[in-house]
Amino acid sequence: MALLILKTWMKMKLLQSIYWNHLFCCNLTVEKVEIDYSSKIIENEYIVMFNGYYKNQARANYINTALNASGVRKWKIIARENPASDYPSDFDVVMLEDTDKLEGLNALNDHPAIKRVTSERMVSRTLKFISPDYVRFGRTSLNLKNQFWQATGRHTSRRLLRAIPRQITSVLQADSLWNMGITGKGIKVAIFDTGLSKTHPHFRKIKERTNWTNEKTFDDGLGHGTFVAGVIASSKECLGFAPDSELHIFRVFTNNQVSYTSWFLDAFNYAILKKINVLNLSIGGPDFKDHPFVDKVWELTANRVIMVSAIGNDGPLYGTLNNPADQMDVIGVGGINFEDQIAKFSSRGMTTWELPQGYGRVKPDIVTYGSAVKGSHIKGGCRTLSGTSVASPVVAGAVTLLASGVLHRGDVINPASMKQALMASARRLPGVNMFEQGHGKLNLMKAYQILNSYKPQASLSPSYIDLSECPYMWPYCTQPIYYGAMPVIMNVTILNGLDVSGKIVNKPQWHPYTPQNGHFLDIAISDSEHLWPWSGWMAVYLSVAPEGATYEGLAHGHITVTVESPPGFGEVEPRQSTVNLPIRAKIIPTPPRHKRILWDQYHNLRYPPGYFPRDNLKIKNDPLDWNGDHIHTNFKDMYQNLRNTGYYVEVLGSPFTCFDASQYGTLLIVDPEEEYFPEEILKLKRDVDGGLSVIVFADWYNVTVMKKVKFYDENTRQWWMPDTGGTNVPALNDLLASWNIQFGDRVFEGHYKLNDHEMYYASGSSIRKFPKDGIVVSQQLNDQGVQILGETETIKYKTPILGLLQTKSTDKSGRIVVYGDSNCIDNSHLELACYWMLDSMLEYTSTSHLPSVFKDNQMLSWEDTAETDHPHRMEGNRLYRYSKVLEKNLGESQVRALPQCPHLIWTHPVPLNVSAPSNLYQSQKLLSLIEEVNLPIHNLDNSIKDASGHDASGEFVEWSWRNKPAESVNKSENFDLSVLFLIFLSVALMYYCIKCYRPKPKKRKLCKRLLNIVQCRRISTV
Repeated sequence: MALLILKTWMKMKLLQSIYWNHLFCCNLTVEKVEIDYSSKIIENEYIVMFNGYYKNQARANYINTALNASGVRKWKIIARENPASDYPSDFDVVMLEDTDKLEGLNALNDHPAIKRVTSERMVSRTLKFISPDYVRFGRTSLNLKNQFWQATGRHTSRRLLRAIPRQITSVLQADSLWNMGITGKGIKVAIFDTGLSKTHPHFRKIKERTNWTNEKTFDDGLGHGTFVAGVIASSKECLGFAPDSELHIFRVFTNNQVSYTSWFLDAFNYAILKKINVLNLSIGGPDFKDHPFVDKVWELTANRVIMVSAIGNDGPLYGTLNNPADQMDVIGVGGINFEDQIAKFSSRGMTTWELPQGYGRVKPDIVTYGSAVKGSHIKGGCRTLSGTSVASPVVAGAVTLLASGVLHRGDVINPASMKQALMASARRLPGVNMFEQGHGKLNLMKAYQILNSYKPQASLSPSYIDLSECPYMWPYCTQPIYYGAMPVIMNVTILNGLDVSGKIVNKPQWHPYTPQNGHFLDIAISDSEHLWPWSGWMAVYLSVAPEGATYEGLAHGHITVTVESPPGFGEVEPRQSTVNLPIRAKIIPTPPRHKRILWDQYHNLRYPPGYFPRDNLKIKNDPLDWNGDHIHTNFKDMYQNLRNTGYYVEVLGSPFTCFDASQYGTLLIVDPEEEYFPEEILKLKRDVDGGLSVIVFADWYNVTVMKKVKFYDENTRQWWMPDTGGTNVPALNDLLASWNIQFGDRVFEGHYKLNDHEMYYASGSSIRKFPKDGIVVSQQLNDQGVQILGETETIKYKTPILGLLQTKSTDKSGRIVVYGDSNCIDNSHLELACYWMLDSMLEYTSTSHLPSVFKDNQMLSWEDTAETDHPHRMEGNRLYRYSKVLEKNLGESQVRALPQCPHLIWTHPVPLNVSAPSNLYQSQKLLSLIEEVNLPIHNLDNSIKDASGHDASGEFVEWSWRNKPAESVNKSENFDLSVLFLIFLSVALMYYCIKCYRPKPKKRKLCKRLLNIVQCRRISTV
């Protein structure tokens, strides 16, 4: 009987669901949004950051003292009229006249109360609603003022996936928490966007709207802010996660989609003053060295604001993470579609802050639905949008809902503990690596269970290291480790749920497992001196000990880390948490020398901080080289091809003087922008004489073209011309001069064929000089530099582009191969891949066998080749500002002293006679939980609080966890027996009616048809 009633009830609910979903779809505006960002500096305006918060008069006095004492007279402090202007602040905006600019900046920077001076920026965002079939490529971050590069914003190609009729809240089971009485009540959530109408019908509780722009309105004129707010807190039609949360709307973009850095800084300060709990930020960019912004984000999270930010829409390319989502203290969110596949547009890791000496961190933190998500329309009804700026409010709404359900936990809930719970509860997606999904897909209910039983502690991300687990541990799992190799670096993030500040005590300890050959591993560890705010890092270096040189198999162990933070409220002893990092590594005997390739990472430079241009000049809407130029970012496919071919690739993050050339067959130099130490040039000559081979992939270089692609930089407030081209060709020519090899200064482009291989030469250099006994390949190409300068030319030139040389200084000398363009192995803007050619080059450098494709296309004579000049460094270039090789001395660039080579100190092992489980992921307990906790189910006390302790009605209420711990709520309730009796009576009556009632045949036929429709619709909603 019960089963029959249950089935009948489920069908009725399903039919009702279909009806309402159909109703919602009728009001649904299906659109795809493309969000472009660009920015430019504001002439002569500077942000002066102070070391602390001061009132208006005190700040004015400091600035007045600094500038007037230096003789600067033409300046003024720009008044800021916004809700934060009545409070102390840590910055001012100052206007300096051009004539006094340099003196004024120096005077301000020298004042002891001033932290730094940076430029004021204007940020433009364009929301373009387009059809789902529209495809667009490219990305920029800087306004280029009608120069050669076009500032078309940050975007990437992506398709609109089908919108499922179910609510996003239903998909993630938010309704289960609603049924427990958890609806977001008691949580202040800030939305930094385009504003929101006070009368929008979807929202119950718009607590405060603030306008930080120069327009006199609080309303949303664009629709993006309304959509984001709807995903978080809508109570009608397209439902949000936390409908009873307090919405604090920060309008930071005008209707012309313009904002300023100072607007954000003021708004951030106000969010701290208002004790915001959760903040959603759906903007970002690649500049992780924008100090005022990064510092203010740290300050926000240090004040217990849980910040959620979109990871970026620059996928599927790796190394495209956006700031601030790439910061350790921020919850960085990637996007998936409703088939649980990583969205094509979602940016991928790793972080590139740490290059070239280190290795990037795992990001995003988690992923959730970001394709075809329903949210509130500016005019009512619903629309669907796609992007990580959609996935971000999904997580922000979920975090708001979770926080409202654990108000009784008090200060236990903080930015670290929330992030720990989201990571520990996330469901890992199969077949997806950690740089795409982070810890996995958002699991709302499991996160709630963890938060209810959470004990303050430290945790690690990733929580274990398994160099044999593919595909999740890509790229670590793709190459075993062996004796003599460059150490493998794993950058582990430490999340400190104990307190906002902390430190590692007693140094991390390495415990090899004796039964599982852990003694074959050498481990070195470096870590953050301080953990703040809520986080830090630990770099783990893995190498094979000498006794493991011939071993093949797995080695196990773990690292123990103890984190200490100050005592909590009412505590005497410091808080401590000890966490283990399990390690499993696959070891093989050292491969033969000719199979080992060394990738030069040390001589790659990228944005930020300097302007290093793209290698393909045809891609005008993506001017910056910002993906790291690493084998695991934009050279990912090249790396995988080399591994599939049987080569072993290691990364050199230090000068050429720091590696043993006798261990490697080929040194691979690709797209270098850095200069070379004289000692490096001499050592490379000796190494080649000793048998090392070198492959060089260059790129374009021409001073006139470099001047053409200049732009006005938003950081330095100066016109910037790139200090190198796609490659620093003058530096490369210095490196190759020992063999009489030289690239020219013209830029060539065009399609050609090598035997049956279609090739594309994208913005490359030609070979100007090459030894006569070498082999040179030439092709008919266009002069792209002339085209860029605005001249029309249809002539094709005989262009030497590839050279192969067997050096002969000794009988064991190595070989050198040079090619003038790297775009065919770079994923950034790959048109035609040439991995086959790299394989052929390696066949030549590794075995001395010359592939027939090079013989068949050998240039027989240098006659009629394109004439090129010797390339010179641009006069007045400022490469020294970003170089590890150059420094400025008396107004001129000079070579620094050669740095010492890194020497790792191996951790003293403390062996353990234990064995590791077969699966580190499933066995690893990510968080310690309170045992036998009773989860609150009904009538949770998550009431609204303000500074007076009274709500709007005048009734006294509790403070939330954001301010101070609230009293625990009573979780035990007596269930009314009369309710049980009434339910039982209703069920019995319903069964009696169904059994006795006999519908006519027509109705039975109608019911059968209706049931078929129900079943069909049910299948379509999966």
